[in-house]
Amino acid sequence: MSIFKFKEFEVAQDRCAQKIGTDGVLLGAWASIDHDPQNILDIGTGTGVIALMQAQRFQNAQIEAIELDEDAYEQAATNFENSPWGDRLFCFHASFQEFYEEVDEQYDLIISNPPFFDSQSIKNDENIDIARSQARFDSALPFEELIYGVYQLLDDDGVFACIIPSDRESRFLEIATHFKLIPSRITHVKGTKDSVIKRSLIELRFRESEITTSQLIIETSRHQYTDDYTALVKDFYLKM
Repeated sequence: MSIFKFKEFEVAQDRCAQKIGTDGVLLGAWASIDHDPQNILDIGTGTGVIALMQAQRFQNAQIEAIELDEDAYEQAATNFENSPWGDRLFCFHASFQEFYEEVDEQYDLIISNPPFFDSQSIKNDENIDIARSQARFDSALPFEELIYGVYQLLDDDGVFACIIPSDRESRFLEIATHFKLIPSRITHVKGTKDSVIKRSLIELRFRESEITTSQLIIETSRHQYTDDYTALVKDFYLKM
């Protein structure tokens, strides 16, 4: 079995098409630093790693997660049960569309590392792995439906945090504005000082506030991490 060990929990990932990666851990560590959520929703939880990170960070929070893929759902549920916070974590086997149509709950923090590659790029590829494409491409959860669901479920004073490719940031923010969600914090992520910006970490709120923008560089050289990146993830990775 493929086990990824963090400082305070372990994550089995052998049944998940999308394995643990930098994006999810970045988002899990970055989200809601000035906000103490009590009721958290993780959309498209996969292995459950982001939900588990929130359980570690916010000791009083109740955390719910949604996963469409059956194997990933079962693995996330098992990872939750095997964690120190099993009594505060619950996973639903459903699409986000089904979930937001049926649930009346309001959440202080909604967090998602969504499938964000353009589904048109795999439209005619007959050899694509269905489970992996569902986890990576946006046909199962387009940005419009993701943000509409967040609009339905986010508390008036809540925060929505996500990570997307930087080249889709403008379109994402256009859609968010349509649903009255306003960016309050954006961090652009680069692999190294000289590389292009690859990811945008974004927080949205209903309440308008001054936007805080920053840049995060992950490495100074291969496997040599910057102080900023280390400070962000050191509570989770074993060797930080």
